[in-house]
This record gives sequence, structure tokens and C-alpha cells, in this order.
Amino acid sequence: MTDNTNHHDAGSGADKPRERVIGTPSLSEGATLATATGDPHRRHEGPYLAEETHVRSEEMQRKGERMASLWFLVAFLAGIGFFVSYFSFAPLGEGQPSISDPGTTQVSNMLIGGTLALALFGIGAGMTVWSRRVLPHYEVSSPYDDLSSSEEDKGSFSEFFMRGAHESGFTRRPLMRRTLLLAMVPLGVAPVVLLRDMGPLPGDKLKNTLWADGRHIVVEGTTQRIRAEDLTTGGMISALPEPEDPEEGLSLDEQANTVIILIRMDPQDFEAGMSQQQLEWTYEGIVAYSKICTHVGCPAALYEPTTHRILCPCHQSTFDAANGAEVVFGPAHRPLPQLPIRVDDEGYLVAAGDFSAPVGPTFWDVGVED
Repeated sequence: MTDNTNHHDAGSGADKPRERVIGTPSLSEGATLATATGDPHRRHEGPYLAEETHVRSEEMQRKGERMASLWFLVAFLAGIGFFVSYFSFAPLGEGQPSISDPGTTQVSNMLIGGTLALALFGIGAGMTVWSRRVLPHYEVSSPYDDLSSSEEDKGSFSEFFMRGAHESGFTRRPLMRRTLLLAMVPLGVAPVVLLRDMGPLPGDKLKNTLWADGRHIVVEGTTQRIRAEDLTTGGMISALPEPEDPEEGLSLDEQANTVIILIRMDPQDFEAGMSQQQLEWTYEGIVAYSKICTHVGCPAALYEPTTHRILCPCHQSTFDAANGAEVVFGPAHRPLPQLPIRVDDEGYLVAAGDFSAPVGPTFWDVGVED
């Protein structure tokens, strides 16, 4: 809402109607608007009328410039810290920390996330200080009698815009400008560095695990071998391949790729949908599937014996254990890979080969060579 008052135009000597925003002082009432440049009547001429409503001294603006520059410098140092944290824990070569260690992973995540958050906060804080303590604050009004703009109006707005860019301090205050550009450099490079985690392609690594014909199956977390009679009908056991060196055990990566669930059901419960080969991969109603959900890699560790449903608790992907672990519900797109099993001469369960398909989420299989 605006009101029209007649103000004396010092440049032309004629009275012209002017619009001002309600709440701003009127020049006809003897009020003047001082600016940092010392001009007490600094108003924009033309249809876009601007009055500076917050007066800042040059000293105040310089303090704001120094404070904003300090925040930009903090953002730059935090950005450098992000790269240091990232490459310090990346397994690029021998002798570097393994990211597979849970403690190392936790520290890495805290450092990477913390430094990136501090960098973003520093830039945001610097921009806030810049806006509140350096930039001039205007209230602008413009009449809209005609929807179309004349060439004079367009030129007036262009002049107003360019003057605002100048008053922002970006060109006049090199300390603030340079520290801002410096702070933006690490954040600009960060996405490029993070793309490094998307490669290289896995090749055929996901098609080959430690499982091989004759390798014993042990209870997960132990070295106890499993006999067929150890599983009752309706029972489930999480299991792993027996490590070659019991004292050294399996690495976390090896466990993640090879963990399985053994389920025993009545052989007659296997549906006709299972192929003859899938049936041959079972032993007396015992079937083995990868425990890694094919959605995003969570452990599919829940089993409901009456319906033969395997459930992943993360996103409720559900698989039918009696029908080759086919997906019956949820976001997963392919069955859990099946592990062929048999028994050895001593009656222990052993693998009869490797998985029927690459383990894990579907996107892990991107780029796998046939």
C-alpha cells in the first residue's frame, strides 16, 4: 500500500508525485535518509523508488566484511578437512586403514560428515553476516498502472539492478569476495571426488564367492559344522563357509558375500514352480539361500515356517522359500540366490558349488562380465 506525496525534485526544480512505502519517513516531513556513502538524499530516480531503511556506517560494514570473511575461511578449512578425512580412510593402497573395520568406518563417517557439514554451515553463516551487516536494506515500490514497460522504465530497472550489485560489496570488498570464492572451491570439487566411490566396475567379482564344491557349512559366529539332523522341520539357521584358518576366520567382506540361511521344510512343500535343478540343489527338504536381500543388501533374516516366507525387515521384501525364493511382496526385483548343497561322507552339510546368481542388490550386478 502506498501514498502519493509531492516532493521537491532538486535536480529539475519541479514538483513531481512520488510513491513511498507506508511506514517509511517522508522527505516533506523533514526526514532524510543517510547512506554509507554520506549522501543524505540517496534515492533512485525513475519508476522504481528505493529508500534505504537501515543505515550502516563504513566501520560497521568493514566489521561485517571481516566477520563474513572469517566464516568463509572456516568453510574453506573444513572443506580441506573433508578431503583429508576422505582420502585418509579410503583403502587406496597397502598399509592404509581398512574401511571394513566397524570402528574405522564410524570414525570415517563422523569426520567426513562433520567437516562437510561445517563447510556448508560456514558458507551459510558468512552469507548471513554479509546480508545483515554489509548489504544495504531497501524498501522498493513501483506503480503498475500499465502492464507493459516503456524503454525508460526498463533502463531505470537496469540501472537500479547494477547499482544494487555494486552496493552488495562483491566488487568493492575484495577480502570478502576472495574468501567466499576460496570457500567454494573445495565444495565444488567434493562431488567429483565422491563419484570415485561409484567405480571401478566390479567385473566378475560378484559372481564368485568362497563357496565351492565340498566346502563345509558352519553356524554363523562359530566353527561348528552342521549335520542335516541339526535342523528340524520349520527351522532356520544362519551359516557361513568354514574358514581355511579357524583362528584367522573370515573377513567382514567375505562374510557379507557368503552368509546364507538354511531352511528345512517338508520336501512335499516345495512348489511345482521350482525347477528340477533347484530341487537337486536341496537335501532332504533343506534349502540354502543367500541371506543378503536383493533390494538394498539388508539381511533377510526372518522366516515364517507356516507360509514359508522369508522376510527382510528393512523394507519388507518377502520371498517364498518353497518356490526358489521368488519375490512375493516388496521392492526387491529378483529372488535370493540359491546355494546348492549336499552332504559329505561324514554326514556334514557342504556346498555343491557357488551361488546360482550374484549375491546382493540388483545394482551391485551392474557391469558384471558374463
